[in-house]
Amino acid sequence: MLFIDRIDAGLRLAERLEDYRAREPVILGLVRGGVPVAFAVAITLDAPLDFIVVRKLGVPSQPELGMGAISEDGVRIINEEVIRMTEVTPNHLASVEKLERAALERRTLRFRRNRPRVPLAGRTVLVVDDGVATGSTARAACRTARLRGATQVVFAVPVAAANAIDALHQDADTVICIETPQSFTSVGEWYENFTQTSDEEVIALLRRANDRNKPNSALAVPPSW
Repeated sequence: MLFIDRIDAGLRLAERLEDYRAREPVILGLVRGGVPVAFAVAITLDAPLDFIVVRKLGVPSQPELGMGAISEDGVRIINEEVIRMTEVTPNHLASVEKLERAALERRTLRFRRNRPRVPLAGRTVLVVDDGVATGSTARAACRTARLRGATQVVFAVPVAAANAIDALHQDADTVICIETPQSFTSVGEWYENFTQTSDEEVIALLRRANDRNKPNSALAVPPSW
């Protein structure tokens, strides 16, 4: 299955999540690419949308290779196997983490602005991303949701590597994925349009989701996709 774009992926994912509607879930999208997918899920399920900022910790010599991830609220996931394999030293790890922590804080401030967090305590939370390669960022997001009091954490994604799904069960109560190809090289190969999601798009989607239930809002009904 090839997804047209992130909105299309979100609409298809929402079909798999329909049973959660009655639980009045909170939808939590990973910034940035996960937010359009989460937006489509939130609109379809008529659920509140919020976001979470997660940063990959890339190996210094191979930044595209994740050796872990950090998330809001001080959550930290480290892949010891990758660190051993690439011979990353504690100093190198600390240096990368310091840079990524600063970037995480800047991005959180940019997107949060004056928008309060949607409370997660006692709620079912659907954590949504556009795809999963290694699973470190997804696991960090799930841990953050749990730390904020979610009683049930469901990780939902259109496409993911099979081994990453296995790892995700350590931090999510349930994992829902449309496609888990055995031959997986990248998330982008499963989308016709996988252009980078901009900060402006994230901000606009969060605003649309927040405004849709206000009186006289043009977004009181689902927008045309």
